[in-house]
Amino acid sequence: MGAVSPLVVGELEQVTDALCYHGEGPVWSPTWGGLRWVDLLAGDVLTLRRDGAVDRMHVGDVAAFVRPRATGGWVVATERGLARADEPDGIPTPWFDLWEDAAVRMNEGGVDSEGRLWAGTMGYDRVPGSATLYRVDATGDVAVLLPDVTISNGIDLSPDHRLAYYDDTPSGRTDVFDVVAGELTNRRPLVTHDVGHPDGLTVDSAGNIWVALNGAGRVRCHSPEGEVLAEVTVPVRLTTACTFGGDDLRDLYITTSRENLQDPEPEAGAVFRVRVAVPGQPVRAFAG
Repeated sequence: MGAVSPLVVGELEQVTDALCYHGEGPVWSPTWGGLRWVDLLAGDVLTLRRDGAVDRMHVGDVAAFVRPRATGGWVVATERGLARADEPDGIPTPWFDLWEDAAVRMNEGGVDSEGRLWAGTMGYDRVPGSATLYRVDATGDVAVLLPDVTISNGIDLSPDHRLAYYDDTPSGRTDVFDVVAGELTNRRPLVTHDVGHPDGLTVDSAGNIWVALNGAGRVRCHSPEGEVLAEVTVPVRLTTACTFGGDDLRDLYITTSRENLQDPEPEAGAVFRVRVAVPGQPVRAFAG
């Protein structure tokens, strides 16, 4: 399994059991010792230890995404808000909710070059335009970056922080923005995908964009011009997100799901890993 490409230099391997109903949001941080991701609809955060053991922590009805904090702890997006812990393995406590509408939940997020949190949402019923991409600064001030979104997914920055890549999944596209004074401007399509649904994404240190194509069982790597450079095939249709990890950031980790599968696959819900030639970017920590 995998792809014949100079960018993919190893064979795909399964690194966890099928532990998750809806695995999402993988993030590698040395502060917590490696890989952390979520079982989103179970409200659980999982951490992969160096010996292969997986720790699971329940944080609420939903655990949408996690990021390290610049102070050494971590932040997790819960159903409608944020919770923070002061230590890498500390238990997070609620910080605040961003909205009250029970029909909308957190989905995917990230951190910008100034340490501000990106928090994307989606409606449980996936009503077009019912979601938002918010920006949260270190003091908890909230701004709307993108209104009228449907399923906010996969935001990350180019290595020079001048471009942002983003998936509103039902659009079928990965879009690119210019980043100007913290705002997302000049939105335009990078690529319209011909298979699957664009979900999580990550950008490597050369500026290539790796996109998880949910429903297609693959992750594709695109150049900054949108050209397909590599493809990794996974034995699970619902590939949800990807991130770079390992001590040299050359291990591409891929999360998967079995959400609503009528014919569940044995590996659905596992995390996979493949060795790549170009390292990823170090995770950006939330300043709050």
